[in-house]
Amino acid sequence: MNDQQLLRYSRHILLDEIGIEGQVRLLAAHALVIGAGGLGSPVALYLAASGVGQITLVDDDAVDLTNLQRQVMHTTGRIGTPKVESGRAALRDINPEVHITALCERADEARLRELVRTASVVLDCSDNFATRHALNRACVGAGVPLVAGAAIRFDGQLSVFDMRRADCPCYACVFPEDSGFEDVACSTMGVFAPLVGIVGAVQAAEALKLIVGIGTPLAGRLLLLDARAMEWTEIRAARNPGCSVCAERPAHG
Repeated sequence: MNDQQLLRYSRHILLDEIGIEGQVRLLAAHALVIGAGGLGSPVALYLAASGVGQITLVDDDAVDLTNLQRQVMHTTGRIGTPKVESGRAALRDINPEVHITALCERADEARLRELVRTASVVLDCSDNFATRHALNRACVGAGVPLVAGAAIRFDGQLSVFDMRRADCPCYACVFPEDSGFEDVACSTMGVFAPLVGIVGAVQAAEALKLIVGIGTPLAGRLLLLDARAMEWTEIRAARNPGCSVCAERPAHG
């Protein structure tokens, strides 16, 4: 680390749990962020500010006026710009040392498997179950930890699915594909603006903990937030031995 980095990240370095060694791990890490909207905005901003050395943003949408109520990575002047390009500009303003890869595409399962293989941690900031399940399958196959978040109306949820742990469930263990869950869109249901910031900030915190190797991750736990009462509920999430995705997961060191 050079003198500028020592100064930029000094508040991390002062933490005994992180220090110089932990910050070096962050600088060497690669975070894959799927979705550059409400959740992806705080996730990417905090990862970049914290010094995660490489961030890949994946989203096929463009900035719209209706996004600006909550998607804090974007600005009025960038309406019509692909969200990943707008995001890259925002992240470069915060930390020009971070390498940002902006992929304006809707990644299918094969593409997700390709992208996940090079990541240290994956953050699911998508808005539909098809992408979430495809991303989960890719993370199970590659043994890369997945930090998943969701937010709609006043309700948020978070968990970590770390396939490096034999006892940890995958996303499909908790939300099976045949369970009948339906996608709900912010455009029809609405979303409380700060909610995505709260959920996204916790996602970023979990990703940083995983990279550095500190604290207790949310693996095996599902956090639910009712922002109307500002109440958190924790549910233990067990691995399903009959899960169609991870029952015969490959061994990962």
